[in-house]
Amino acid sequence: MSGALLAQLMAQGSSEGADLTTLRAIAEEAGEVAATRALARLGLDDGAAPKDMAELRELLGAWRDAKKRVWKAALGWVVRIAGALLLTGIAVKTGFWDWVK
Repeated sequence: MSGALLAQLMAQGSSEGADLTTLRAIAEEAGEVAATRALARLGLDDGAAPKDMAELRELLGAWRDAKKRVWKAALGWVVRIAGALLLTGIAVKTGFWDWVK
């Protein structure tokens, strides 16, 4: 249906000479046809598409939260290990093992 309107506008533009209004209508219609075609290729041209997109956004948000938490946990472990190594080095340097005996 939209493809037919685009063809009609193109014919009008070529026969009458394209004025600014006709060119804008052609561009708008071409954009809409392309967007509709892209959504159809992605399988998002049915009534369930808004729900699918909401679920995808929710899944993406959960993935981003999980990534943040993993990085924070990894950084926490690195800091703890570095602190433990530092304390071990200080204990060895000050002769703590001799004092314990």
